[in-house]
Amino acid sequence: MLSSRPGAIYQQDNARPHTARLSQQCLQGYDVLPWPARSPDLSPIEHVWTRWEGNCSRPEIQGELTAQMQRLWQDLPQGVISDLIESMPRRISACIAARGGFTTY
Repeated sequence: MLSSRPGAIYQQDNARPHTARLSQQCLQGYDVLPWPARSPDLSPIEHVWTRWEGNCSRPEIQGELTAQMQRLWQDLPQGVISDLIESMPRRISACIAARGGFTTY
């Protein structure tokens, strides 16, 4: 998927699945945003994943997961995306106030 996005930078939160050897091998050759270990997840996409939870079925054929994700993304209301973007200053401020610890956001 990243190969179709020249210049894209991958962001991950250093969770164990992201730092596994296989994951790291898949990311070779791509730019990865530096991220502190065990940091709070400030990525707005995590809220989108939560919203989608339970809406995905286990794919039975190759490519079905990609098709499911594309359908869910197309159906996501623009207001949800805008709200998540607008929440970033508050979320970052809360993280700074918590000295990098977890927050309610």
